[in-house]
Amino acid sequence: MENSTKTGKKLNTLLANYQIYYQNLRGLHWNIQGKHFFELHAKFEELYNDTAVRIDDIAERILTIEETPLHTFEDYLKSAEIKPCKNVHDGEKAVKVIVENLSYIIKEQKKAERLAEENGDGATADLLAAFNEAQEKTLWMYKAWLK
Repeated sequence: MENSTKTGKKLNTLLANYQIYYQNLRGLHWNIQGKHFFELHAKFEELYNDTAVRIDDIAERILTIEETPLHTFEDYLKSAEIKPCKNVHDGEKAVKVIVENLSYIIKEQKKAERLAEENGDGATADLLAAFNEAQEKTLWMYKAWLK
């Protein structure tokens, strides 16, 4: 039980960071302007739709290991390291926010994956490994866009 509680806490911290990242993506999608508007507006929508699915998967995994997922913005803001971004209109700045947020999430997912493995929770470790595989490619693409 103690092991699932440790994993649950780590997953809740990840969930909080995902929720702030998600809201950042929504704001970037809504507020993007400039010559890359059409391209970025569509890409940010893809990202926030993908992130919404991952949020649900994490919350359901927390429930599966018999813990309670955080579910208020108050808790998310207290628990997350990712900070909300506000009024970002510039494409390059927006992509930098995404790279920074996604880099942090990947780093934390790797920590949570290791913790799950150490605690014998292969299902959580597998879920997070799959997330990382897809998101590392996404991160590479956004970094390439910035060059």
